[in-house]
Amino acid sequence: MSLVSDSAVAPADTTSSPLRRLLRYEIGVIPLPYFIGIALTVFLSAHFGLLPKTMIGGLAVIMTMGVFFGQLGQRLPILKEIGGGAILCLMLPSVLVFYGFFGSSTLDATRMLMKEANFLYFVIASLVVGSILGMNRFILVQGMLRMFVPLLVGTLAAVAAGLLVGSLFGYSVYHTFFFIIVPIIGGGIGEGILPLSLAYSAILGGSPDQYVAQLVPAAVVGNIVAIICAGVLARLALRKPALNGDGMLIRAKAENDLFREKDDQGTAIDFRYMGAGVLVICAFFVLGGLLEKVVHIPGPVMMILVAVLFKYLQVLPSRLEDGSKAFYKLVSTAFIWPVMIGLGMLYVPLDSVVKVFSVGYVLVCTAVVVAMTLAGFLIGNLLKMFPIESAIVTCCHSGLGGTGDVAILSAANRMALMPFAQISTRIGGASTVILATLLLGLLH
Repeated sequence: MSLVSDSAVAPADTTSSPLRRLLRYEIGVIPLPYFIGIALTVFLSAHFGLLPKTMIGGLAVIMTMGVFFGQLGQRLPILKEIGGGAILCLMLPSVLVFYGFFGSSTLDATRMLMKEANFLYFVIASLVVGSILGMNRFILVQGMLRMFVPLLVGTLAAVAAGLLVGSLFGYSVYHTFFFIIVPIIGGGIGEGILPLSLAYSAILGGSPDQYVAQLVPAAVVGNIVAIICAGVLARLALRKPALNGDGMLIRAKAENDLFREKDDQGTAIDFRYMGAGVLVICAFFVLGGLLEKVVHIPGPVMMILVAVLFKYLQVLPSRLEDGSKAFYKLVSTAFIWPVMIGLGMLYVPLDSVVKVFSVGYVLVCTAVVVAMTLAGFLIGNLLKMFPIESAIVTCCHSGLGGTGDVAILSAANRMALMPFAQISTRIGGASTVILATLLLGLLH
């Protein structure tokens, strides 16, 4: 009797299973029907110009698109092997803006969140301070000290490779260095290209806007190549476990094992301390800005140095450190792809890239980034660092500042390296801007 019953029921289950699977399918962690409802609500609000031009409206836009495009990029063939979620979230919104897909209300809400409210800096500060306070202090200090060597060697390798490939495609040494290599390794748009444009205009004449248009494309193309390199390195890490630190930078087995044991402890999150962690993170960011006025070193760099000092001296109670780390984990889990949506919409000007796009130009940019990444890989191994992590951190020197760090580390699934990446980007970028400006002044 049971056999007849089972056989009679089986076909009905088979027929209805595709629909049931579709209803159970999740976009991120949201069941498909609910996600469609959310997406339609945001789309219709934007279409009819009713989207609030506030943080809420901006978050609704970037969160909806980030969840969808991030998951799509992680599942598309080939693209998923090279950090597809990061690439798709960064580039597809830029393409959509270029072709006028978004209405003014969508762009205004996103601009209010990302630029006026400076949500990007909040995310970066959370990633940097939270990860620093949550790290083993021995690994933190040793990693930062050792990163200066691969950073220096990587920069020299990038310059040499860029000049060589540039000469092969008919670019002058002058143009290749000052208008392709320097903007790639200058530390991003805000910290690198804008100061460079002011310096170039003061030395060469013309308006800063004129030079921004010439410098931005190299930085954008270099950042895309860096994201792909990070994705390839992450794939290599899966095939070559001996090269992979899984987010740990230095080869210090005893310390790494202790850190992992502490990290794996399943302690319940106390949301009061997570809230206190947000305050600590904001305080470090504000303190960095105050110190910038005194010592004239960029605020983000001072924020990193002070956080490292506090961690090394164990100034803060451990529960505040844990609260900051818990919030860092929330941000790194939930907000990375959405933030890259905002970056793609507002910070990646596809029209500027299209104007100078050529095979030779792209290959010069690629040579710069690949040479830097390979140098980081080889030198890191000699200095008893994990080659994969050393290469990824060195690669961040060729990214779009904090924007690039988020995208590159996301493609490699190694957000814990953010403090080292910020050192690579901020200090490496500032040094590049200063040296390039001095050199340009001497040549003219």
